[in-house]
Amino acid sequence: MANIYYIGGSPCAGKSTVAEMLSQKYDLYYFKVDGILDEYTRRGAQNGYPVCKKIVAMDAEQTWMRDPLLQCREELDFYAEVFEYVSADLKRVAAQRSVITEGAAYVPKLMRWAGVLGSRYIAITPAGEFQIFHYSKREFVPYILEGCRSKDQAFRNWMVRDILFAKEVQKQCDQENYASIINDGSMKIEELAGRVAAHFGFRNE
Repeated sequence: MANIYYIGGSPCAGKSTVAEMLSQKYDLYYFKVDGILDEYTRRGAQNGYPVCKKIVAMDAEQTWMRDPLLQCREELDFYAEVFEYVSADLKRVAAQRSVITEGAAYVPKLMRWAGVLGSRYIAITPAGEFQIFHYSKREFVPYILEGCRSKDQAFRNWMVRDILFAKEVQKQCDQENYASIINDGSMKIEELAGRVAAHFGFRNE
């Protein structure tokens, strides 16, 4: 998989925007994991994977009103369960052309386990305030939380979960010697994309 470039991290960090920009500039296929996660979850549930089975069985109340620390731990376990599906699809796409892919699914420990080189992986995580501000502006959020007895509490739980996840990704990057960028909003998206491109060794045109 030498022609795959991975952007990991956590939600609301600018990963998808950066990946899309670089895919267009450098003629790379953009593989967006989040667009296929529901399918991976269903497959995992059908194969008896415990976290996948739990996810498909829970409603919004059961999902978002849980302890955020538990949510974070199960999120990490979930990505471990579906990693085989992600890897298989990537391998098929990469057999045809070079790929840039992004998603929280690319947890540093999973990347190291898969043998991904440091030059082919980078994580982008948002600072907490940056994350909360931008999530609060997203129109789909109320629909995700529909059915929760307290949308405000559910949203707070969601934000804490993602902040915990971001900190775990940053810690794992340090442990596994992978590059990591914290996006606090002080960089323009073009600068962020440029830093990722430089890490991957893409030449400016």
